Amino acid sequence: MSHFSPLIDGSIVGLYLLVTMFAGVAMRKYVGRVEHFLVAGREMNVYLGIASLAATEFGIVTCMYTAQSGYEKGFAGAIPGMCQAVAMFVIGVTGFCIKPLRESGVMTIPELFENRFGPRVRWAAGVVIVLGGLLNMGVFLRVGGEFLTIVCGFDVKYLEITMTVLLVGVATYTILGGMLSVLVTDFLQFVVMSAGLIIVTILILVNVGWDKLVQAVQTHHGAGGFNPFVNPTMGWPYVLFNILLNSAACLTWQAVIARILASKDAQTGGRVFKGTAFFFVCRFMIPGIWGIAALATLGPAVAGENSLHAMPKFLSTFLPVGVMGVMVAAMLAADMSTDSSYMLSWASVIYNDILAPFRKGWSEKKGLLINRAIVALIGVFLLFYGLWYPLKGDLWTYLGVTGTIYLSSMTTLVIACCYWKRANNWGAGAAIFFGAAVPIAYLVMEQLPATAPLTRQIGPYYSGIATYVLVALAMVIGSLLKPAPAKGAAENRRR
Repeated sequence: MSHFSPLIDGSIVGLYLLVTMFAGVAMRKYVGRVEHFLVAGREMNVYLGIASLAATEFGIVTCMYTAQSGYEKGFAGAIPGMCQAVAMFVIGVTGFCIKPLRESGVMTIPELFENRFGPRVRWAAGVVIVLGGLLNMGVFLRVGGEFLTIVCGFDVKYLEITMTVLLVGVATYTILGGMLSVLVTDFLQFVVMSAGLIIVTILILVNVGWDKLVQAVQTHHGAGGFNPFVNPTMGWPYVLFNILLNSAACLTWQAVIARILASKDAQTGGRVFKGTAFFFVCRFMIPGIWGIAALATLGPAVAGENSLHAMPKFLSTFLPVGVMGVMVAAMLAADMSTDSSYMLSWASVIYNDILAPFRKGWSEKKGLLINRAIVALIGVFLLFYGLWYPLKGDLWTYLGVTGTIYLSSMTTLVIACCYWKRANNWGAGAAIFFGAAVPIAYLVMEQLPATAPLTRQIGPYYSGIATYVLVALAMVIGSLLKPAPAKGAAENRRR
């Protein structure tokens, strides 16, 4: 029986939602140009950027998959967060790729490619980014709805209604205020989210106890619960895939890079990365502790049970009235921040890159109208995709595979565009093709009974590593195969 009180906890959640919606909608009056809508006029400072990036990259879906990792893998499940924290800090210190990206003045990553690789590569890059991003985000609503129905004790038949209400609320202020609304609401959501995470974690450490958490991991996972290299479900392929995946996400995940592009300058963007880096350890570790607490109190999942639901089942009876409301508000804060930012990220690529050939002569007013319509259509897609796609395997793996559809190729293109003079459109096209083809083939084969055993044998980690290797080779080989332009032709182009 859930401890969620409709009167007390419901009032806390309702008050938070009203404040957030008011703040988000109020930003509408400051949006007069497309640049305001997509990159907040490039006026984001360091502290707002840190709060926004941290809030964006922690949603209910994040809490669910990191808790599932803690439940199934113990403390070793925090490895992806450590990989991303190191990658983000190093990139922030060195300015690797993000400095030339911000100094280029572009609003999206594919826009950077046009001058170097041509408009076709820009368009193809936009398509791949949106495809990978929407498939990645497609499960967010369902996972968020499942969390809320379990924690609050709602009947499962209200799952679709819960998903729809969440989406409509987020879409409303995102459509009206764009990135300005996202940044302002992100700051509020970061404060509420942080308070909720800290309170729940302290209660777990006090009432369950650190010793019991460690003992549960030792009992159910052995040494593999602490060392990913000896964990039978992880090993070196898991670690290497996550190093590649999380490094690529820091460089080209549109929702992350949007903060660099919206910052005042490249130095501000680097400071945002450095300031946010350690949060990604907390992003995996704190919900991971919640998942381990579920393991310690509920025990391991039996056949047929979904391990994704272990953590919300634990919280539904563990948290007292009042604290339950703060936690649900915190999770809604996290989810709204993630959903709004992601919807705007994919909408910006559709408008700025996929529709680039058709935007000649569009006024600012028409551009804003089209952007808002795109956000609304993305919301409709997410609602229906979330209802019918059957998730196979653990959630983090699904997100990693779908993210690889574009992370592998876009990272290769960005690095080559910034630092390799020999890179050209042949190599870029080949990289985009292989980067999308391998993960999509894996996802399709995973759903087909005839090929599902083969995908289980290969596994998502070997498939993911192979994708990054193939994409890099495709860029190098494709670029080297294309004849170098004649000296006179190259000089004419520069003129």
